[in-house]
Amino acid sequence: MTLTAATSGEEFFANLFGPKPALGAKTTSRARPATRPTNETVKVVEGIRHKRLGGRSGIVVSEIGLGTQRWGSADVNAPDETLCHAMMDRAVLERGVSLIDTAEQYPIPSDRSRPEGRTEEIIGRWLAQDKSRREKVVIATKITGGSNVNAKNIQRDLERSLLRMKTDYVDVYTLHWPARYTPQSNWGQSLNYDVEMERAPYYKNAASFEEITEAMGKMIDQGKLRGYGSCNDNAYGLTAMCYAARSVGAPEPCCMQGDYSLINRRSEENGLAEASSPVHENAGWMGYNLLAGGVLTGKYRKIKAAVDNPDDPALAERLLKNPRGRMDDYSWGQTLYRYRSGPALRAIDAYAALAEEAGISLTELALRWAQRRAFMTTALIGHTSLAQLDETLDYFDASKPPLDDALMWAIDRVHMRNRLPIFSSDRVGADWDGTGEIGERIP
Repeated sequence: MTLTAATSGEEFFANLFGPKPALGAKTTSRARPATRPTNETVKVVEGIRHKRLGGRSGIVVSEIGLGTQRWGSADVNAPDETLCHAMMDRAVLERGVSLIDTAEQYPIPSDRSRPEGRTEEIIGRWLAQDKSRREKVVIATKITGGSNVNAKNIQRDLERSLLRMKTDYVDVYTLHWPARYTPQSNWGQSLNYDVEMERAPYYKNAASFEEITEAMGKMIDQGKLRGYGSCNDNAYGLTAMCYAARSVGAPEPCCMQGDYSLINRRSEENGLAEASSPVHENAGWMGYNLLAGGVLTGKYRKIKAAVDNPDDPALAERLLKNPRGRMDDYSWGQTLYRYRSGPALRAIDAYAALAEEAGISLTELALRWAQRRAFMTTALIGHTSLAQLDETLDYFDASKPPLDDALMWAIDRVHMRNRLPIFSSDRVGADWDGTGEIGERIP
């Protein structure tokens, strides 16, 4: 294929993938559907763009999805069922959103009265109110990762999720984290692969890529699933799944999902964006935590999170009693410290200065930056109020001019001075013996 300066993007992809298929065209599950580039905008619904999630799945999702990790949870300010239903009413029935992302492990945190699986049940009760609602939504859920992932559990856990959500099929089923060991799923600050971890008892019997993709293919054949992928994974995970799927005659994964924000571009820069590209594995990207646990709203800038105020116990106590979010809760505040590392906070201050100069909020800057990234198919965002949801939907309105090139370049220049700041730290003790603040392996 010869490209010239006059070759358009549409012509480029037409040369790669062939003519554009008619909307609504159907294919059998094991036949390879006509391929189009992932992330291609297919339509606009109530001002919200809808994009292809993977090139062969036939799945199209809104570029903003409802993140549901806290729905019905024991967390501070967690939305109760009434509010969750109101948010689905607003987003799906009124504002053009089609994607709801959940997991069998949600809500997080759970307790005895709010057990795992409750979030799927909340979604199921909303769907059951009107049968036509199921046709309006793309439902993505996850199987708990690690040793739980095997062929038997993929079928069992998926069928249990179907029962909780009162539906016959799930659109996208992802591994919450891989079956194998990878530092990509580490909650701390490690980026370094350690082969000894792979040999640990917990991982030595991990399901193979062939077992996983064949099991997913069987669920697709049975009509219980449309597409699958992996969460908290990397380029090796995507490419290995693709090659394994081809070897066993199963459909290839349609997407990956992971942490993604102004202060965490890891998946763009570690090879996953390259592997996901339409010219390679053609897989979509679901980004979560675009506001970095709330830090990119700016609410922890002037008054630090409760856990970061050891010299002012009175202030810490007040914050614990009236938390602004997870960072003011000790259980979460410790775990999520990476978003408040010294380098991360310095980067956030620089981004906040750019937002102020542009006359927009830091929140708007963070979300609309992600919207312009070619890598991202859809942004999974959690909300605790209808006002927050409405604000986010307004940011993603297709009629709104995108952030201009000059501002995007200014953001990139900050990034170049503060690359991957959540994986950096000023707080590494000489006596910590190769571990970080939550015990993760360092480097």
